Amino acid sequence: MNKTTILCAVLAFNVSTHFYGQEIIEEVTQDSLNNAEVIKVNDSIVAPVDTVQKPFQKLKIDGVAAVIGENVILDSDVDIAYKQLVSEGVSTSDVSRCELAGSLYENKLYAHHAIQDSIIVKDAEVNSMVEQQLSYMTNELGTVEKVLSFYKKDDLSEFKKELFEINKSNRLSERMRTKIIENIEITPEEVREFFEEIPQDERPLFGAEIEMAQIVIEPEVPKEEEQKVIDRLNQFREDIVENGSSFATKAVLYSQDPGSKSTGGKYTMDRKTPFAKEFKDVAFSMQEGEVSEPFKTDFGWHLLKVDKIRGEEIDVRHILLIPDVTRATIETAKKLIDSLRASIISGSIEFKEAARKFSHEKETREDGGQLLNPTTGDTRFELTKIDPILYDQVSKLKTNEVSLVIPDQDRRGQKKFKLITVLNKYDEHIADYAKDYLKIQELALKKKQINTIRKWQDEKIRDTYIKVNGEYRNCEYSGNWLKKEK
Repeated sequence: MNKTTILCAVLAFNVSTHFYGQEIIEEVTQDSLNNAEVIKVNDSIVAPVDTVQKPFQKLKIDGVAAVIGENVILDSDVDIAYKQLVSEGVSTSDVSRCELAGSLYENKLYAHHAIQDSIIVKDAEVNSMVEQQLSYMTNELGTVEKVLSFYKKDDLSEFKKELFEINKSNRLSERMRTKIIENIEITPEEVREFFEEIPQDERPLFGAEIEMAQIVIEPEVPKEEEQKVIDRLNQFREDIVENGSSFATKAVLYSQDPGSKSTGGKYTMDRKTPFAKEFKDVAFSMQEGEVSEPFKTDFGWHLLKVDKIRGEEIDVRHILLIPDVTRATIETAKKLIDSLRASIISGSIEFKEAARKFSHEKETREDGGQLLNPTTGDTRFELTKIDPILYDQVSKLKTNEVSLVIPDQDRRGQKKFKLITVLNKYDEHIADYAKDYLKIQELALKKKQINTIRKWQDEKIRDTYIKVNGEYRNCEYSGNWLKKEK
């Protein structure tokens, strides 16, 4: 399972990995080759070097490891995959080049058949990913120019086009995997059979788990601070609409959205793009070139302009400003949560009741503050897998004991305060069918999904044009990529 996890991670390389994998050869011009021709020998791209002044030589630029459908995988793609594992601190002692190559074959096979099956990945979704990635890289390296230099690219628009193709291919692959298993269900009888087939001494060991609840108190934003933000956005709007100032420039200078600030506040979106409802409502109610009035979402206050409408897709720019809390409202919030903690400890109010009445966290408030594990959808959290900071806060708590007040920050960087309690504790134990049914069901479903994917892969390998070259023909793959007779 560990090796499978590592290889699956290879399929989701970060931007730099994929990007270098796409860089096949340096551009070969007539001048650089002294009017010579590019030559292909043994599935590798070669070129004459200095044919006038020196004897003819062949310089291998990059080899073709394999062709999957219409997708080419280069030797350098496998090299970069290997280096990426090393850079992430993953042990490569048990991971061979053959296994890395096989993982790349699988990724390209999914992407190829996603196109064949008319799976659609909208440009708006991919463009949004590209903008977010570019913003992240810019924040990390400092400027767009440094990003281009780091990735050895001269032109921003060409760089974005290549990022677009990389992300689109990855998204197609993901959608194909989802489609293969989306209708797979598992019955209680199948779960029981799966569990009974596991030998008694090989049944999984489940780590210690806890169930938790929390109360979150956020300092109130004073109305005068909100009004300051609204007034400032109205000034921006007047300057843009009346005086012709650049919306993009103001976004770069003033927006507090790290995801779009460096690109002038630009996003490409459609109605399914996972943005705040209020944001989409405003964006799709406007005409091309129109600038909105200031409006509010959970992220803060926005000013929005529609740059381009292309059917269901639109290009927008926005400026985000976040109102400040004051020292006084922070103190008020701290006093409230201190008071709640004292009341819970004294028994004058139960934790869940206090959460329902006072917590500012909408997602958990109605359930008395109880947290859901986002990975499993269950209420249990395995202690060894939770965030280290959270572990420190809850691992020593007894059942129903309330933590000290925990300072925290929201997604906007604004200060807030939390109380956490442990509702239940479950010690480390061997899997029990009755007590751990949901976990066993999840394992059984995953096994069924893996078997379905393997069957699909075997069928598609037979039906797809595949050519594996050079040293990669000597590999032993889990899939029949060499199409050997069985």
